[in-house]
Amino acid sequence: MDQSTSPGGPAFSFAVRVYWEDTDAGGVVFYANYLKFFERARTEWLRHLGFEQERLRHEQRMLFVVTRTELQYRAPARLDDQLRVTVRPEPAGRASLVVHQQAWRGATLLAEGSIRIGCVDADSFRPRRMPDELINTLSQAG
Repeated sequence: MDQSTSPGGPAFSFAVRVYWEDTDAGGVVFYANYLKFFERARTEWLRHLGFEQERLRHEQRMLFVVTRTELQYRAPARLDDQLRVTVRPEPAGRASLVVHQQAWRGATLLAEGSIRIGCVDADSFRPRRMPDELINTLSQAG
């Protein structure tokens, strides 16, 4: 998927700098680190929408957990690159959502994927319904 075929309206965008610790022996971003970049962008996207994950854990007794990832790597990122990581949600379900994410360096798509996120009870880790306010906000964001 590219920006023209990604679901929904404008994507949330988060800037990430590539540091030495993000690279492998070949000097390129280690493939698993794109998941970290995507995680940071999702966290900041939720914060932008008014939902801090630590507050949700304490006040709502809920957590988000990744239940599935599907990534495709297209081009390498390297040390000191400035990346733009995007988040585009699909309409949220009652206890889960899927977000489409991409990592860009300028106009070059580096990696893209689909991440399924489940909502669980903070104590039992059993699936639970997201609060209506969050579902409504996520539905409007998608």
